This record gives sequence, structure tokens and C-alpha cells, in this order.
Amino acid sequence: MNYEPFDHIYKRACNRFGSERALKQHLVTPKSQTELASISDDRWLSVFTQKVFQSGMNWKVVNNKWSNFESAFFSFDIEKMLLIHDEMWEEKAKDPSIIRHLGKVLTIRENAIMISEIQAQHGSFAKYVADYPSDAIIDLWATLKSSGARLGGNTGPYALRMMGKDTFLLTRDVEGYLRNQSIITTGRDTQSAKKAAQEAFNHWHYQSKLPFSQISQCIAFGVN
Repeated sequence: MNYEPFDHIYKRACNRFGSERALKQHLVTPKSQTELASISDDRWLSVFTQKVFQSGMNWKVVNNKWSNFESAFFSFDIEKMLLIHDEMWEEKAKDPSIIRHLGKVLTIRENAIMISEIQAQHGSFAKYVADYPSDAIIDLWATLKSSGARLGGNTGPYALRMMGKDTFLLTRDVEGYLRNQSIITTGRDTQSAKKAAQEAFNHWHYQSKLPFSQISQCIAFGVN
């Protein structure tokens, strides 16, 4: 595949903000492997839940109620989530202090189970994510989708980015660029599209030595 040189992409992003210095102020810096591994697993369940509720809803509404979610679900303690019985989940979903949506509330249990199973194999969910190579990040996306609940599409990747994991995102702007360059030609969520995107990002990563998240941002900034 004949990819556009990354310095062209980077120059467009610099032009968007007027200078390289201004661009760098907008680029996110991923956490180190050590920093990621030190995050408690309840925080991963919290952010997964937050992103699930934000999907298709006003993010500000969800954020304004988040302290109520933390209280209602015992700060997303994994062991406590696994002990909640079915009737209590239904009662939790009726709590007026949170957003009442039974289907999304039940994802908390399913994602707690996923985290618990990965804990058993890797010591902690955080360590599992921290150790996962970003040059194969689409495989981690696939695990979140298949083993978790409602973590497909961009929901899982957005959660990873929010927690500091180095990942690119297939946002509308990034997807549009990749299509314009004929890097992806099928549906965004197909395996072939994700594989093609991963290969392109790997190429630019090795070329530029920049984190995948910053490459993703530079593409998006250049599109607009």
C-alpha cells in the first residue's frame, strides 16, 4: 500500500493551528505501561459504563449524573457487582438519581464478569490492557466487543483512550480520510477495514515514532 507520508499529514495539522507548538498543545499523551497497570480495575468498569451510557445520549447529561452512578453502584467495585442479584439490578435501573435504562445498567454486570475473568488470567484487567501492544490494538477492541457488553463500535476504543491507552480512533474524520486514501473500502466495523487501518497506523507510527493516539488526532485535525 502506498501511504501518504506522515510529514504531509503532520504539516496539515500544524497549519490547522498555525504552528507546530500550537498543535502540540492539543495532542494527548498516552499513559506509560506502568501508569496504566496501576489503575484499579473498578475504574475500568466505571469508564466502560460511562461510555456505554454516553452512546446515543447527551454526554453532558451523563457526566452531570456520574457521581450518582458511582454511589448507586458502590464505586464499581468488581466483587460487589458480581454479588448483586437479578432483582436488585432491576431496582438499580429504576433509581431516579441515575439514567434509567435497564439494558445499559445490565452491561455493568456483564462487563464486571469480563474484567473478573481477565483478572483471573492476567492478575488484573489494568495489567492486561497495559501489556497489550498498540500495533495490534484492533485485537483488544475485538476482545472488548466479544467478551464485554456494548463495547463495540467506537465505545470500547473511546474508553481506552479516556483511560490513557495508546489507541487510534476511527472517528468520522479519520474514517473519511482513510476512505479518501482508499485504505479502507468496506464498512468501518468490518475486520478488513480495521486490519487495513491498523496496518496504516503501524506504518505511520514506525515512520514518525509518534503515539497512535497523536497520529489519529493529526489526521482528524488535517481533515478539518
